[in-house]
Amino acid sequence: IVSRNFSRDSDHVQKIFLFQACVYFASVFQAMSCGIHYLASVFMAVTPNFVCGIPGNVSSVLFYNSSEASLEDIWTVWTATENYIVVQLENGEIWELNQCSKAKREVSLDLAYEYKGNKSVFSCSDGFLYDDTKWKSTVVTQWDLVCDREWLAKLIQPTFMLGVLIGAVIFGDIADRLGRQRVIWFTSAGQFVFGVAVAFTSDYYSFVIVRFLLAMVSSGYLVVAFVYVTEFVGIKARTWASMHVHAFFAIGIMVVALVGFLVRTWWVYQIFLSIATLPFVLCCWMLPETPFWLLSEGRYEDAQKVINTMARWNKVSTPCKVAELYSVQHDGPVSGSTGDNDAPSAKKHNILDLFCNWYIARRTITVWLVWFTGSLGYYVFSLSSVNLGGNEYLNLFLIGAVELPCYIIACIGMDKLGRRNTLIPFLILSALICVLIMFIPQDFNVLIILANMAGKFSIGVAFGLIYLYTAELYPTIVRSLAVGSGSMMCRVGSVVAPFCVYLRSVWIFMPLLLVGIMALLSGILTIMLPETLGKPLTNTLEEATEIGRNEKSCSEKTPPAQSGAALEKIEMCGPETVSPEK
Repeated sequence: IVSRNFSRDSDHVQKIFLFQACVYFASVFQAMSCGIHYLASVFMAVTPNFVCGIPGNVSSVLFYNSSEASLEDIWTVWTATENYIVVQLENGEIWELNQCSKAKREVSLDLAYEYKGNKSVFSCSDGFLYDDTKWKSTVVTQWDLVCDREWLAKLIQPTFMLGVLIGAVIFGDIADRLGRQRVIWFTSAGQFVFGVAVAFTSDYYSFVIVRFLLAMVSSGYLVVAFVYVTEFVGIKARTWASMHVHAFFAIGIMVVALVGFLVRTWWVYQIFLSIATLPFVLCCWMLPETPFWLLSEGRYEDAQKVINTMARWNKVSTPCKVAELYSVQHDGPVSGSTGDNDAPSAKKHNILDLFCNWYIARRTITVWLVWFTGSLGYYVFSLSSVNLGGNEYLNLFLIGAVELPCYIIACIGMDKLGRRNTLIPFLILSALICVLIMFIPQDFNVLIILANMAGKFSIGVAFGLIYLYTAELYPTIVRSLAVGSGSMMCRVGSVVAPFCVYLRSVWIFMPLLLVGIMALLSGILTIMLPETLGKPLTNTLEEATEIGRNEKSCSEKTPPAQSGAALEKIEMCGPETVSPEK
């Protein structure tokens, strides 16, 4: 849709890409809110120190040798949560407070930590007392999601990820059927509405349901946004454009850390995070549908209107003529045509189309495995990095910031070496780092931290480029569905990752061993994928299959399908003075 080649003259580039730049930055801005909502629960669902509530006013508190006048003063010295706190009430009663039970001393002697007499044990019927020195309120303290209700707190993030998984498949399929523009409108408005609604939920179950809906629209937007920007930029700009969607997602993670540091009440925190969505919601209705999708649906007049608008913005005097580019289709067979109808029939595509033949099926299995491995490795390394200690807000900020150089390296590698030749070495490097960590002595903390960060960096490069690679490997008619199904496998990996970390109790290196095996297997299978660097987007499954054939078989066959050739010509539309392709 834009010129196929870049010019080094900045004025010339500005004229060519003005329209695409406006559409692109408007679209990727919203990806920031996706990163925000994905990581919001890190602070919103934090569980502070707590003990059972007591039926009366406290006059003094004792924890070993530390004696204070109020419970708030004892939180700083109470580090071992399995130990109890002794409190004396104004009426003289002495209680021992644990996290999930409390005991009343039968004989009220002088206040002392050790007691050998009889005690009456009670449940936490009077609620709980929470440490509010860091967070004034969280969803855990709001609905007492501790002790026998702790499992409800642990379900908050898995249910969100389940919504992400379902949303990726549903909205990816809807985008292929109804268009990218409508899905972007709906999911953008949904992120703002559901994001604000979360802050006003009155109970835990409505909170989880609204968060589930928020996860669906956030995931739906992210999946369709990748496809949307991919179809609006040219071949050479496609790499950097798609990878910078990841960069805005990472910025969203850093925003979570900043807002979490400044706002310590969960519902106010949620509102502030959701406001980031508002600017895009107010202007997203102006975004056009992609000509690629319009052409795949046979809506040539609508595609021509979008191309004419792009030409006016980019100051192109002779825009592409869709009718001329597609006139050759009437001289040849048209897939999907029936009877005397010249327009292709609107065939409905589903996930089975990703296995329509051996080449596409093998490609789909490999791509899904890379998606799964990238997500699994990303979260396993991330969960290991949170044990660094120090300021948790700074740690989360750095976790987001460390992703930015990953995408720069990935962009350079994809442009210079190709998608496949960048993906393979970083997957194998991730496997080697997993093995290396196993041989580092446990008392070498600095080396372990550096190795874990190196592992996250390498898996981050692979995880970042698979979005673009997937979009390029599949034709327009199933592109959103392919990215959505890959994102589904990604979410499966993110759900499996915590359970993988639990295997540390079996063997401390078991999570790394599993990630290393998956990364090595993915790297080997990726060798069979075709290279897409410098190739135009395909429009039919036949064209996508042709990419997987070797050069000899391609030269012996007829040229690519007319629709794909026409789309390539549209990509080349622009001023007459363009630099030659390298």
